[in-house]
Amino acid sequence: MFDAMRFGWVKAAGLALGLSLGLSACQSVQTTGAGVVGVERQQRMSALVSEAELRQGAVQAYREQITKERQNGTLNADPGMTSRVKAIAARLIPATGAFRPDAPAWAWEVNVIRSDSINAWCMPGGKIAVYSGLIDKLALNDDEIAAVMGHEIAHALREHARERASEQVTAGLLIQGGAMVLGAPGGSVDMAKLAYQVTLGLPNSRLHESEADRIGVELAARSGYDPRAAVTLWQKMARAGGSGGPQWLSTHPAADTRIRDLEVYAARVAPLYQQAKSRR
Repeated sequence: MFDAMRFGWVKAAGLALGLSLGLSACQSVQTTGAGVVGVERQQRMSALVSEAELRQGAVQAYREQITKERQNGTLNADPGMTSRVKAIAARLIPATGAFRPDAPAWAWEVNVIRSDSINAWCMPGGKIAVYSGLIDKLALNDDEIAAVMGHEIAHALREHARERASEQVTAGLLIQGGAMVLGAPGGSVDMAKLAYQVTLGLPNSRLHESEADRIGVELAARSGYDPRAAVTLWQKMARAGGSGGPQWLSTHPAADTRIRDLEVYAARVAPLYQQAKSRR
């Protein structure tokens, strides 16, 4: 009985230590305005993860990637496609001010990489890459390209990379705090990490994707691109197998779930689209 009680106390102390370390390193923030789509979730960010440091790291990583693509002859290899993508970005970037007043002044960079990959991304601070395979294989029109880019830009606006890094740091502190006191074997710690990833990490990532979808359609609408194109985009992605796998083990929402949500929010921002069209 005494040993069991002692073990229970030590276990509780270890978990309390990890919890204390994790929570003390976090703060609640709202990175963006809610917009018409109403993204109002408070985010938990670790004080140990600096957005400025992430941006600095993004600049370095982007430079390395761009240098590699230039050396391989795959950077902006199609002048027509590059001009098209940059023109779309030039309309989307000013609209970011609706969510973050500082964002239009970021050091934005936009490049097209010749690759068969169906992919695009935006690093912290506005470093964008669009892969030619995304446009060619899915036969995207300008409205659909705007939907993709708006989605990726939204991740940067919401600082999702920082939030994910904060989750990992906090989880590491919790796990290490418990393991330090309990002397847990490596296998137990690995299992704890797996449990964290499945129960917390992946659902949060799906939440990030949904937020980026919603902000993305508003960015497109404010820029004069049809927000309903996000629906046709993901219909094409679904046909291309871009969101396969069961929803509960995916970092992206299931295609039908995503499309239903986009239909709702595209309708919500339709007046913004009409206003933007009338000004062009």
